[in-house]
Amino acid sequence: MFPQESNGQFEALLAYLKEVRGFDFTGYKRTSLARRVQRRMSQAGVADFADYIDLLQVNGDEFGALFNTILINVTGFFRDADAWDHLRAEVVPVLLAERGPDEPIRIWSAGCASGQEAYSLAMVFVDALGADQFRQRVKIYATDVDDEALAQARQASYAQNEVEGLTDEQLERYFEQHGTRYVFRKELRRSVIFGRNDLVQDAPISRIDLLVCRNTLMYFNAETQTKVLGRFHFALAPRGLLFLGKAEMLLSHSRIFDPLDLKRRMFRKTGGSPLGLGSLVSQAFAHDRHGDVSGLDELREDAFSASPVAQVVVTSDDIVALINQQAELVFGLSPRDIGRPLRDLDISYRPVELRAYVDQARVDRRALRIKDVEWPRPPGETVWFEIHVNPLVNSDNGLLGVSIVFHDVSAARKLLDELEHTNRQLESAYEELQSTNEELETTNEELQSTVEELETANEELQSTNEELETMNEELQSTNDELQTINDTLRDRSAELDQVNDFLEAILTSVRPGIVVVSRELRVVVWNRGAEDLWGLRREEAVNEHLLNLDIGLPVAELRASVRSAMADPDFEETTDLDAVNRKGRRTTVRVVVGALRRPSGTVDGAILVMEPTDKPD
Repeated sequence: MFPQESNGQFEALLAYLKEVRGFDFTGYKRTSLARRVQRRMSQAGVADFADYIDLLQVNGDEFGALFNTILINVTGFFRDADAWDHLRAEVVPVLLAERGPDEPIRIWSAGCASGQEAYSLAMVFVDALGADQFRQRVKIYATDVDDEALAQARQASYAQNEVEGLTDEQLERYFEQHGTRYVFRKELRRSVIFGRNDLVQDAPISRIDLLVCRNTLMYFNAETQTKVLGRFHFALAPRGLLFLGKAEMLLSHSRIFDPLDLKRRMFRKTGGSPLGLGSLVSQAFAHDRHGDVSGLDELREDAFSASPVAQVVVTSDDIVALINQQAELVFGLSPRDIGRPLRDLDISYRPVELRAYVDQARVDRRALRIKDVEWPRPPGETVWFEIHVNPLVNSDNGLLGVSIVFHDVSAARKLLDELEHTNRQLESAYEELQSTNEELETTNEELQSTVEELETANEELQSTNEELETMNEELQSTNDELQTINDTLRDRSAELDQVNDFLEAILTSVRPGIVVVSRELRVVVWNRGAEDLWGLRREEAVNEHLLNLDIGLPVAELRASVRSAMADPDFEETTDLDAVNRKGRRTTVRVVVGALRRPSGTVDGAILVMEPTDKPD
């Protein structure tokens, strides 16, 4: 790559960046990393790594330019469309089917850059769940180490060329256009939480159902990739899914991730441990015996009897041959049980059914291990065993018998239970802290948005206040004009009252009955003469239909005359009708029907003048 001296200076530069700014690039591939650093050094006019460290010490702004060069944020909406189509059509439906209808869904977009990947995930899950369910169930955690990219992602605002890959339907459904830019809808944006996270140094987010890290691992060396993938394995929930970029593979990590679709880089978390890269194998070595040792049979018998682990040996015929002291103490056996068939002893079926395992070890000539055997003991005590069933064979592979060893693992089991309980408590505390942190981040974003809205509202209120002051002056002027008009109307009203009183006096003074009807034949005027003639008061007649009046006059015979008067302003007709007056006396009434004309010549109704032709009684 470059001379040894430059190599040492380059490593010193990486150490300086880690110490001063907390960015650990030592896990990145040296070739691509050095090429990017040298590109920035060329732009800054520096040729030596040591001189570049001096430049960083005196110019703090240079850090940002360097990080932007190293962290190339190449991204876009639904980048690699085929993989996203597969995620939408095949992966997401399975992920949702494996979870309850109200179960929350947690997604992590690691290395989110300027946010297009995170918002692409939001669109996929809104399409699958609907907007309401998405807001209630889905949380998308989008992280990156580039603070400038995160600031842009939080704005959720993109130029025309940045949304060219989206359809018109997607733009209309998920974005609001502000001038020449497209802004992701606020009600959906609240489910996407952005934060800084260094995949190499920071703790991973936990309980993730779908982890998307596309074309980020390729910048790390093999050792760092292993470390990051171990963190991803921890972060994912059981059967969680990992979505990588097309430039990345997991061929060396098949123990912790199963491939679902290698072409599209879809993987599922397995139950394997991310820490174990191999298995430990122990071997027994035979040594040549030097010299003879006397009393071996007695020594073996005493050693077997004194063993702290309960052990029983049966012959090839299933007859109990040996029982040590610990077995007698734990299972209540005695020397008298030696020589009896194993099936006749309680130990053959308690704490576990042993005969099937003994038969299998005898037939297969291989050792068996029975884990997690629980044996409740009075009073309320539980003992846990791990039982080893080992066939005993001679040098010719002939079966001598079977050894049954009961390892008491109660203490270890208790420690494991306590450890598991502690882990659950730690995980619960971590989840609560993580949840609190997420809520604080969300609250901070909401507060920032609220401050901006309040500033805008304040400006609008100030402008509105100025408009209101102008309007108030105009209203005051209008009020003065209205007061003048009101005084004029009051004077006119008094004049109209006088005219009405005068007209009322005329109608009251006229002896014949006078009835005025509208064009709808509704009674408008009913004078005193009409009351005296027909015995119907004015308040009973006004607004009633002429033809519906219950009086002694056959008003139906006047219909034609009234209609003619309304059609012809010069019409006038006199008719004599037989009638019955208010006293019940028969009389003849002369009715004059004429048009009710305005000065303009239009007809508003008809006037009926009614007067008896005979003398009143």
